[in-house]
Amino acid sequence: MSHHELEEGCNLNLDFTKLKKVVECGEDIIPAVAQDAESGEVLIVGYINELALNTAQKEGMATFWSTSRNELWVKGKTSGDYLEIVDICVNCEQNSVLYRVKPRGKGACHTKNQNGISRSGCYYRKIDNNGNLSFLKGRK
Repeated sequence: MSHHELEEGCNLNLDFTKLKKVVECGEDIIPAVAQDAESGEVLIVGYINELALNTAQKEGMATFWSTSRNELWVKGKTSGDYLEIVDICVNCEQNSVLYRVKPRGKGACHTKNQNGISRSGCYYRKIDNNGNLSFLKGRK
């Protein structure tokens, strides 16, 4: 399946091997969710290591560890779509974090809508009862 079909299509093709790939990156990491502090919309789910967390705290911008590139990823450094940190929250078991953020660009997702603008977040499609994907209203 092409990246275009994966990111823009309506055929469901979930990557159930993702966590196996994450483990293979060799880093000690935990999940990190970026949520719009004002709207509550979940923008991105990624992973952080200690370096990413320290960088996020120092820079005030959501920072992740890219498991595919195995490198530090300051969200927005390339695209300009920074996510300014309002709070960093931790869950009860201290094995994931929540970045509450203010988007400081046109969007948070690396994909673009039909007008060529970055989507607000990565969750722009839904699964129906038949296992088909469709775009959320206003997100195509």
